[in-house]
Amino acid sequence: MAGGVDELLDMLYEMVEEAHGALFGGDKCVLDRDKVLDLLDEIKAQMPAELAEARKLVGARSDYISAAKREGELIRKQAEEEAKRLVSESEVLLTARQKGQEIVTTADERAKELKRVSSEYAEDALKRTEEAIAEALNEVKQSRARFRAAAGQAIPPAGKA
Repeated sequence: MAGGVDELLDMLYEMVEEAHGALFGGDKCVLDRDKVLDLLDEIKAQMPAELAEARKLVGARSDYISAAKREGELIRKQAEEEAKRLVSESEVLLTARQKGQEIVTTADERAKELKRVSSEYAEDALKRTEEAIAEALNEVKQSRARFRAAAGQAIPPAGKA
């Protein structure tokens, strides 16, 4: 007869609209019973197929929603793992920077200490060298004075002989 259930229902609706009113019936009308029953039989026959199709669509929709939820959950988990990895890398980088700063600070402190110690050593060595030279100079002066004194006794002054 006709196509889908919607079309058959439209035909039934049209049939009721176009029906002649019953005498003294108010809103009541006269319909061709066989035509109405035929339409209802056809609607009834097509309903399981359309219901099955609707169920398939609802099932497909549910499957699609489930798959989308699973994919969304997977994406969320991957994003969380990536965030954790980045935070971990960030923490490692921060720790490395702090350790690097500690090493630089320690190296600076050691360099200053070595400079101080080497300055003290150099100052001490120069002082001892200066003292040794001063002592040697004193010995030379004393030796020279003794030499002059000894030479003065051994050699008579000029003109006295």
